[in-house]
Amino acid sequence: MIVNIKDSHGLKEAGLWRQLRSYQPTGPVEGILAGQRIINFGSNNYLGLTHHPKVVKAAREALVKYGAGNGASRLISGNNPLYCELERELANIKGAEAALVFATGYQANLGVITALASRNDLILADRLNHASLVDGALLSKAKVKRYPHCDMKVVEDWLKVDGQYRRKFIVTDSVFSMDGDLAPLHALTAMAKKYNAVLIIDDAHGTGVLGRKGAGTAAHLQVKNIPVQIGTLSKALGSLGGFVTGSADLIDCLVNKSRTLIYSTALPPSVLAAATAAVNILREEPKRRLRLRENVSYFKRGLSKIGFKVSEDPVPIIPIIVGRPEDALEISEALLSKGIFVPAIRPPAIPKDTSRLRITLSACHKQEQMEKLLNLLRKM
Repeated sequence: MIVNIKDSHGLKEAGLWRQLRSYQPTGPVEGILAGQRIINFGSNNYLGLTHHPKVVKAAREALVKYGAGNGASRLISGNNPLYCELERELANIKGAEAALVFATGYQANLGVITALASRNDLILADRLNHASLVDGALLSKAKVKRYPHCDMKVVEDWLKVDGQYRRKFIVTDSVFSMDGDLAPLHALTAMAKKYNAVLIIDDAHGTGVLGRKGAGTAAHLQVKNIPVQIGTLSKALGSLGGFVTGSADLIDCLVNKSRTLIYSTALPPSVLAAATAAVNILREEPKRRLRLRENVSYFKRGLSKIGFKVSEDPVPIIPIIVGRPEDALEISEALLSKGIFVPAIRPPAIPKDTSRLRITLSACHKQEQMEKLLNLLRKM
């Protein structure tokens, strides 16, 4: 029997159909999308490290020294010495005892949550959490309750009802990837302490961008003692992979219980070397983060001048809410015709009726490139 699944859910009619388009980068913020030269305002390459000479050199040298792949999972024979160096650097930047690297950020979220939580546990999760946090919570088989976005009153009300639960967890993005706002980490930390819950944050979009030395959102907000911090190597750090930092006991637990680590092939040596070089650049070149922050301030001021509402958070994610998915697509395509790529974000990545343009900035964007986009948005 052949199952016909071609647009079986009416995605095209609803403006939710997606297709893969070839993209050839020619630099950190420029490339060729489906044959057209564009300025890219849709990448998470916040510091432009994908093309940094030191990152590329480190990847090339590791490729020559160790080969193209590791050929096994980390617990068999794939635990290349480069893992140890990278994890030491990640723990250091996060101020943690230890770190553990996964193949992707998605696998890190799934692997951490399913290893720590199980039946008879309670997970409170922000309604706007990334899909990987949602999936990890559901796969854990714990009781999952999704609270309204950043609503601390609801979180506390639910934490008070703890009789039937063995353990309690609060799970949240630190920087929400589609809205560019920050989780209230001070309040969440206090709540977790008061009700004996474990706070888990995904700092994918904060690591390398916020805080002293790029340590992330907790450092930016001066919040300490978050026991589980998850991050990614694929955004500001310009490589690939996910990671978690915390106590040595936490890492030992994950090595033994995290299925996405145990049953996944180890990352290629070139990727590990590139990520380590990127972490070192965070310390060596603080001007990159400063440049990014200057670009965020400049662009947000420009948006305000033409009538758009923007947040004051120094986050390089700027959503422009449109509403209908068809309208978001139309505006995105109109910008593309002028050589500017800003993706249209539609459900299920975001709630219904909140389709948007999602602008992401890089330290490598030039003022004239940002002005070009601002001028086009002014005519919307």
